[in-house]
Amino acid sequence: MSSGDGQQSQALTKPSFSEIQASALVESVFGLKVSKIQPLPSYDDQNFHVCIARTKVTTDGPNECVLKISNTESSKTPDLIEVQSHIIMFLRAAGFPTASVCRTKGDNITSLVSVDSGSEVKSYLVRLLTYLPGRPIAEIPIGPQLLYEIGKLAAKLDKTLEKFHHPKLSSLHRENFIWNLKSVPLLEKYLFALGQNRNREIVEQVIQLFKDEVMTSLGHFRECIIHGDLNDHNILIESSKSAFGEAVYQVSGILDFDDMSYGYYVFEVAITIMYMMIESKTPIQVGGHVLAGFESVVPLTPVERGALFLLVCSRFCQSLVLAAYSCQLYPENEEYLMITAKTGWKHLQQMFDMGQKAVEEIWFETAKSYESGISM
Repeated sequence: MSSGDGQQSQALTKPSFSEIQASALVESVFGLKVSKIQPLPSYDDQNFHVCIARTKVTTDGPNECVLKISNTESSKTPDLIEVQSHIIMFLRAAGFPTASVCRTKGDNITSLVSVDSGSEVKSYLVRLLTYLPGRPIAEIPIGPQLLYEIGKLAAKLDKTLEKFHHPKLSSLHRENFIWNLKSVPLLEKYLFALGQNRNREIVEQVIQLFKDEVMTSLGHFRECIIHGDLNDHNILIESSKSAFGEAVYQVSGILDFDDMSYGYYVFEVAITIMYMMIESKTPIQVGGHVLAGFESVVPLTPVERGALFLLVCSRFCQSLVLAAYSCQLYPENEEYLMITAKTGWKHLQQMFDMGQKAVEEIWFETAKSYESGISM
């Protein structure tokens, strides 16, 4: 979703390629002819949905792709983007619904493109991935079974990545990456974007609790590589009809590995719970179903479970504060940036008003009901 640690200077780093320029990139870098191209929403990079024209030379290969143009800050970390691309390929080989990575004409997985804007030359890393079918789960009502499956998917993904090896794996240690859940204390320098109100007071309390309770417990959490952004727009689903005529949903795509980093199992499940709450009519109930799915693969320890409530609140704060800040930088992208804010503040306030004990009781009782085969 984001890159670097979000300084004001990054206001000019988001790419601004036109559709004609993006088409030319696909042809010059990947050797593919474009029949149709349109922009896709993105946080601070630039993405295009590309339809490939078939020629005598390109008779095989994908019909639809996503051209990803990284911002200038991310483009300075090619090792990280290379590792992320190899993870996408590794997960696909392991049976996960991730994209395929298209090779450049020079048989690389990325290419650094320099653009002379007149006053300076800017460099952007470009990649081409296959386009995945399906609808974002944000567009459908998510029931308990799908929440359970998403929790299970998150845990299986992290568990599978225990076997991933790469010589540049250390690039995933992203200590000051603002979207790393460990970076919650860094939110303090963006609080000005909220003004003075109750929302800001809640965020300040969460940051202080995070420093006091989470930062001191990190040594007790189990570390792993995490996706870090399993939100309701990064998981695609396709539906089919059951024998009884009901819609049955299955995950058809996992998108956006740009926030991957070394983290902790409990971070992954907390982030997933928070995003699954966004569109839910009963947001407080969501956590138990996601947790049950996650724990069917990776049971949390008592210390990890005890941190879950605060970690979910912390992710709400990250998303809401950084969206408010980014809106000041990119007002033209406000509709996309403020997706979480539409319900997020309300959900965070509700969690805070109910308190940790009451919310945990709902989550843990729901998760426990799956053990006896009676989901709530």
